[in-house]
Amino acid sequence: MKRIVLLLLLAPFLTHFAYSQAYEGNIKYDKKTQRAVVIEYPYTAEAVENAFKEKMSELGYKAKEEKGLFNSDKGFIVFSNAFVTDISNKSMDYIIKVERKSRRESDQSYLYMIMSSNGNNALDEMDAMEVSNAKSFLNGLTPHIVSADLELQILAQQDLVEKAEKKLKDLKDDQDSLEKKLDKNSKDQKDTEKEIENLKKALEALRDKRTPKEADQ
Repeated sequence: MKRIVLLLLLAPFLTHFAYSQAYEGNIKYDKKTQRAVVIEYPYTAEAVENAFKEKMSELGYKAKEEKGLFNSDKGFIVFSNAFVTDISNKSMDYIIKVERKSRRESDQSYLYMIMSSNGNNALDEMDAMEVSNAKSFLNGLTPHIVSADLELQILAQQDLVEKAEKKLKDLKDDQDSLEKKLDKNSKDQKDTEKEIENLKKALEALRDKRTPKEADQ
């Protein structure tokens, strides 16, 4: 039983290891092909991006996103002059882009990490240990991603709860409105019945005033 519980707890991380082993690749940035450390995660792009931002925030660095309609680097996120000692003791710009794997596989994504120093691609200058550290850094990001993914699930579920609560409130408001209309309708019916009764009495009173000759007519 303990073994089953342990496996369930480790499931997200076992899935991660099945997917995530960082490797060297390329991506276009700043109008040229750049060397990058790449990794695939079995999580949405939003969860992965949020996790990386959170990790860098813990280190004291704020994200700056490339924006602009005609910006070819739109979607890249830059952390300038960052010291990530798990990778290197040098200050570098860490530039990432997270993309979903495909439309069908929207719950899987790729993270590309470019490291830049003095305007040059740092991978061209890094030693083997630093490159290995960069890969390990991305390989070890899973706990942050699991947490970020959970937060997104919580937000999504909270949104569903709020929508359901609003729907219930609207239904109750409709019920209150209908009940008020029914109460008014019931009162109007009673008032109309009394009105008809009075009108009939008035009609009979008028008929009673007829002369015998008129009554025969």
